[in-house]
Amino acid sequence: MTRETKKTSGFILLTVPSIIYGGYFLLTILSGQQEYLALTHFQKSMFRAGHAHAGVLVILALVAQIFTDYSSLSGSWKWISRLSFPIAAITISLGFFAAAIGKQINEPTALIVILYIGMAILTLGLLTLAIGLIREKKTAS
Repeated sequence: MTRETKKTSGFILLTVPSIIYGGYFLLTILSGQQEYLALTHFQKSMFRAGHAHAGVLVILALVAQIFTDYSSLSGSWKWISRLSFPIAAITISLGFFAAAIGKQINEPTALIVILYIGMAILTLGLLTLAIGLIREKKTAS
């Protein structure tokens, strides 16, 4: 495992306690323990989706670190691959939450754009890493 993978993975793992707290908070809302928070069905669904995406995308971000080590990417492309996954995890989850923030929200607010930005970042990372894994490494002649 490279030094970059170790460090980046360490920083990614530091986000997991916030996901754990989010799960606890979501559980209290969905079980009715937070009665003072009158959330709409739409808001609950968006918060659920934001939490689920955070967990799955953090796992993907960790796996992508190791795959990046074995890719044929060089220099800045390797960093694009390495950083796009955790950035996408943050922005996609944030997009779900931000688009549902407010009182009695029943449809996405303009902040849904954050979700689309995150999707674009994730797509960039996925394509970059996939190409780096498929391409053969160039050998010195």
